[in-house]
Amino acid sequence: MGTISQFAEKARPPAHRIESEEEALSIAKHLAAELAEGASERDLERVLPYEELDRLAQSGLLAISIPSEHDGIDVSNAVLAEVTATLAEADSSIGLIPQEHFYILEALRQHGSEEQKQFFFGRALAGDRFCCALSETETSAADHYETRITEDGAGHLINGRKEHSTGVLFADWIAVSALDAAGRIALSIVPRGAEGIQIIDDWDSFGQRVTGTGTAVLQNVYVNADSVIRHHRGFERPTAIDAVGQIIHAGVDLGIARAAFRETVHFVRYHARPSPGSGAEQVSEDPLAITELGKIAIHLEAATALIEHAGRKVDAAQVDPTEEHAVTASLAVAAAKVVTSEVALEAANTLFELAGTAATRVALNLDRYWRNARTHTLHDPLRWKYHAVGNYHVNGVKPPRNGAL
Repeated sequence: MGTISQFAEKARPPAHRIESEEEALSIAKHLAAELAEGASERDLERVLPYEELDRLAQSGLLAISIPSEHDGIDVSNAVLAEVTATLAEADSSIGLIPQEHFYILEALRQHGSEEQKQFFFGRALAGDRFCCALSETETSAADHYETRITEDGAGHLINGRKEHSTGVLFADWIAVSALDAAGRIALSIVPRGAEGIQIIDDWDSFGQRVTGTGTAVLQNVYVNADSVIRHHRGFERPTAIDAVGQIIHAGVDLGIARAAFRETVHFVRYHARPSPGSGAEQVSEDPLAITELGKIAIHLEAATALIEHAGRKVDAAQVDPTEEHAVTASLAVAAAKVVTSEVALEAANTLFELAGTAATRVALNLDRYWRNARTHTLHDPLRWKYHAVGNYHVNGVKPPRNGAL
């Protein structure tokens, strides 16, 4: 495949091959228990999880969405979201990092050539990590690009600057979005160490602090023609690419909500003091506190059920990518993302409402749940999801194919 095979040799051992959805869920649970141990310290000190990402790659979880005809197990999207939620409950930064990895694998499934699929799916099965370089902050709108890809002999050159690239500090391969000469979006998968790429560790958000997010500056980066995916096709015909990307985001929010709820229950049981006038000797006996916790628990059940429902819709859109299936999948995933976002913020707020002042101590770092939920839920504003769903039901307007629904 051109010259990209020169990057195939890796020093790390090959990743484990997962054989079933049940094994994937089991591995995710065991790995999450390990990741949870240092999550608070990593967040407080902004210790980037290089070793933890290596363990994730070696676990085989990064290959679970690869189609069966390319030696993967092609897990259902509900399982993919649940694996994400399990990891995000332990550490929401680590739970988010593979989101773009799986997005790239889905783009390859939909638009890659057989040669591209064989090579890049093979790299993912071996444990390589992919990330996207999509966002640009200096343009007039979030979906406008200044980065360009131009022909150069048998290949292409890419020039531009990409900010907020999640996981770029850990990636083996970077998928760079750029406009071609016709103004169409192309994704070029280039090795992280390719000549002309500068990676800047400049993420300074108060939340999701150790996602390895940074800026990629590209100056005359050469890419082989056989490493370019014509991504504009995903916006011209019905596919499940957007829905796959968004259901993973919903899984991240669900994981944050579960973690915040777990911490609240623990604090209420063992540390929180009852409010004056409550008549309870312990907060765990306060009927109002119990009611609040019951409300969160019910909302978590609803969020989990919505993700499972949306996952089935996305599965159908992958198998049979008709306009109807694509629209149904987008609407179902939008609903799941709204509910998971809202319950993540609700659970994080309720943690402090019920746990009280003692829970605000810096050493406990319980505020990380709110910080992480607030940061992550800003990715794709919920108001536009509500609008898209309402506009479809009222006016019959199909949801946009823009990756944000």
